[in-house]
Amino acid sequence: MQLTLHLNGIPICEEIAPDTLLLDFLRAHGCKSVKRGCETSNCGLCTVFLDGRPILSCSFLAARADGHAVTTLEGLQEEAKEFTAFIADQGAEQCGFCNPGFVMNALALFRENSDPDETEIKEYLAGNLCRCSGYEGQLRGIKNFLEWKKRGGAS
Repeated sequence: MQLTLHLNGIPICEEIAPDTLLLDFLRAHGCKSVKRGCETSNCGLCTVFLDGRPILSCSFLAARADGHAVTTLEGLQEEAKEFTAFIADQGAEQCGFCNPGFVMNALALFRENSDPDETEIKEYLAGNLCRCSGYEGQLRGIKNFLEWKKRGGAS
């Protein structure tokens, strides 16, 4: 079947098998930030944006993305750059495997709610598997980032 979409702003039109998962399509197109972790939609490692909204690409057929815009972390480098420094500052990127999915979900949170409380932040963290840190560093990093943004982004 023919698939036409925009991947990180670049139009793509190609033939795919009907059972191709979006995760596999994206990785075949060089988007290595999209990772296979659980294949059960439980770990968040495969999170991408479909028309600006987060989805789990491991359980999403590529055919369903036909006519839509798909954005991976590769397409959000500028937006993610400031935030990831706050995560690193808290030591919350130990092995780095979960970082792309975590960052994608954090960016979705910031887009939906510019002033989330701790409970709302934890709801976004809940869908992201991290075997290294226990999530406290990510939580501190998000809080510090949001506080920095409130102050106007000045150091």
